[in-house]
Amino acid sequence: MRPGYKSGRSASASSSTSTSSSATPVGVPSPGPTTHATSGVSDAVSTFGLFVTPTVENIVLEMTNLEGRRKYGDGWKGMDATDLRAYVGLLILASVYRSRGEAAASLWDAESGRAIFRATMPLKVFHTYSRLLRFDDHVTRRERRASDKLAAVREVWDAWAARLPLLYNPGPEVTVDEQLVPFRGRCPFRQYMPSKPAKYGIKSWVACDARSSYAWKMQVYTGKPSGGRPERNLGLRVVLDLTEGLSGRNVTCDNYFTSYELARQLLERNVTVVGTVRKNKPELPPRLLAVKGRAAFSSVFAFTPAATLVSYVPRKKNRNVVLLSTRHSEADVSDRADGKPVVVLDYNRNKGGVDNLDKVIGTYSCRRMTARWPLVVFHNILDVSSYNAFVIWREVNPDWMPGKRNKRRVFLERLGKALVAPYIARRERVPRTEASAAVVKAVKVAAAAAAETAAAAEQRDDDSDRDDARPEL
Repeated sequence: MRPGYKSGRSASASSSTSTSSSATPVGVPSPGPTTHATSGVSDAVSTFGLFVTPTVENIVLEMTNLEGRRKYGDGWKGMDATDLRAYVGLLILASVYRSRGEAAASLWDAESGRAIFRATMPLKVFHTYSRLLRFDDHVTRRERRASDKLAAVREVWDAWAARLPLLYNPGPEVTVDEQLVPFRGRCPFRQYMPSKPAKYGIKSWVACDARSSYAWKMQVYTGKPSGGRPERNLGLRVVLDLTEGLSGRNVTCDNYFTSYELARQLLERNVTVVGTVRKNKPELPPRLLAVKGRAAFSSVFAFTPAATLVSYVPRKKNRNVVLLSTRHSEADVSDRADGKPVVVLDYNRNKGGVDNLDKVIGTYSCRRMTARWPLVVFHNILDVSSYNAFVIWREVNPDWMPGKRNKRRVFLERLGKALVAPYIARRERVPRTEASAAVVKAVKVAAAAAAETAAAAEQRDDDSDRDDARPEL
């Protein structure tokens, strides 16, 4: 049934200001890291550990060691948490040095490579971990895959994704959009998206804070259900899933998701929506679709008690864009030269949250060439975790590196070096190259000094406890 819209054409600019507000509504948690997140932040590693938790690590270790024993038998020495963190640290360092497309052999090269890689582990060990890294038991995978296409990485994904909304409260503006992780190998749910630079890959639905681009909720799109029929109202279901638990916010999304039914259901949760609308929606009044005879930069509005529709003609005539909003209730048009409605300005201001997330992740990405799609998903987990960790670290420490533009690079480099340090400290053999040997010696000296400092602090605490327990005379 078509909603009862009342139409009206804007004749002049009625407002030059946006209705969006940065104020937090009453009863809505303040934007930023949660108390749980701030209490666990002391350095880069602890911040990253909020996302890649011991639970996630234990799943990876258990399944990787199971695969290692099957392949190598008694010859498999086993991977522990220090090994896994060192491997992850090298992936992060490779992203810092913009080495995503560079062969691993060149990173370990004695002359042109980086000393930190040879200082951490031999190239052969790194390749072994890359081949054997597993996230489930492939022996039982076929049965689980019958009902879940993501079975190969489901347990890790669910344990990780559940952490995202627990650590950050999004601000008043939330963006919902799709992310495509490049991949051209075999995958039962690989997607083709010609509008994306990579075109082929694994698609995820993402809800993120529009200001910081913190990924608040994510879902991997696994294609059609097992029955073979496409899911109806997929965009509606995705937005409702990704915004569950939110109240007092505004959601910005594109025309794949926006519909009058979505707007109605979000309003029941005290959530507004601003988004473009496909012109084949049956609820659109014909007057909003007509462009013949309309001047450039003109706007036509239509209203219901709960929603506003606007049809705006940009510079090119015979073309218009239609937007729906439950946040705006007036025919407000800016006083700019192009006469854009405030609805359009608010949409443009907040639509890029997920696109910016893709951009910053792509700048420093730990993705490596692989033919295994579960490893691609795991690399994306590391990329999103490292970015989210940086967002939390930056907001917990607002005075950290003031005025510097390379904060994220410095954070990632510190994180990568801190993750590999325990592995380097326990190395028995020193690398042959002088630079790598110097790195190992420096790490060992720092580890010994830290151990002495910790022992001295523990001794002081023990002495203090004994003094407190001594009776007064």
